[in-house]
Amino acid sequence: MHDLLLLALLVSAVAIGWWLGRRERKDAADQPGQPSLSRDYFVGLNYLLNEQPDRAIETFVAALEVNSDTIETHIALGNLFRSRGEADRAVKVHQNLLARPALTPAQSSLVQIELARDFLNLGLLDRAEKLLENLIHDGGDDSQRQQAKLLLVDLLEREKEWQAALDVAQPSLIRQHENIQRAAAHWLCELAERDLESASPSLARKKLRQALHVDNRCVRANLLLARMEHDTGHYKAELKLLKRIPAQDSGCAGLILEPLRDAYRLLDDEAGLEKALKQMNEQAPMTAIVIMLADTVQRRAGHREAAELIEAQMERASSLRGLDYLLHLYQQDATAEEQRFLSPLSHHARALLDARPRFRCGQCGFSGTELHWQCPSCRQWGTTRPVMDRKSD
Repeated sequence: MHDLLLLALLVSAVAIGWWLGRRERKDAADQPGQPSLSRDYFVGLNYLLNEQPDRAIETFVAALEVNSDTIETHIALGNLFRSRGEADRAVKVHQNLLARPALTPAQSSLVQIELARDFLNLGLLDRAEKLLENLIHDGGDDSQRQQAKLLLVDLLEREKEWQAALDVAQPSLIRQHENIQRAAAHWLCELAERDLESASPSLARKKLRQALHVDNRCVRANLLLARMEHDTGHYKAELKLLKRIPAQDSGCAGLILEPLRDAYRLLDDEAGLEKALKQMNEQAPMTAIVIMLADTVQRRAGHREAAELIEAQMERASSLRGLDYLLHLYQQDATAEEQRFLSPLSHHARALLDARPRFRCGQCGFSGTELHWQCPSCRQWGTTRPVMDRKSD
């Protein structure tokens, strides 16, 4: 990382040196008595080579007079401060630029966007929000307004202002950015959950349908709709919704197993549960599905037939979870001597399972024991899935 930073600074230094050289030649021709700026450049470069990047940057900033030719260089230096975790210094550079009367409207908008990024980095959300709202309504060109909208959506999302984020994002950002489309569906789910908490199921249902219209792959929306059907005793409608989820995202099949089992049992339909699990296992074989299927078979035909099912699955794909369940089945009719050997194995298998994360983000790899619809690490929506649902878990 340090080498990359030095390289970035060196590139900046070379670019600044090129510009200073051009300006010096021009000034020498126009005003022969004007002092040379090249000394500042070489002093800064010396600081850089002696691994004193802070003093090097200060020297370069001091050497560069703000004018139309150096705006982009100053912006780059401010961004360099921010990337190094010194957003407060970036603010000073960008605010100094904004105070200059020579800025064109486009340059002013560009600097304000970078200043808003500085404020976001510092957690000064109110100041960033005001700046971005002004840019959206009175800013530069369409591209700059789009950048401001994207930053404002990110800010509103951080503040959990779901409806405000939707108002800014739709329709253009949702159409143009797949990640915004996916996020918008989850914002609607968040609003639906608030409606459910305030006992407004009709409003919640409307928002969940909107979520599926925005992103038809939104597993969360169907899970919430299924839960609503369950709470009102409409178990067949619940099952219909749950069975749509593997087609939306096969990696989320594990999320429906327990509600699927509960709905079939409330309907007193063990045969229907077994059939549904067999179909799911044929479409996408997963250890979690096979274990629930074996549990259903055990209730109908006993633990020996259930063990045969797990053994067959283990032949296809080894699984710690499958091994743990198989040991549990073996203990059903084990002798005291066999129990003495099986119990420690079962204990250690369970301990290994308990130590493993239950969910993992497919975007950044963040893992944990709870399902987060928005990853706490990369902040992407809908990228976290059950670890148990992988074929070789």
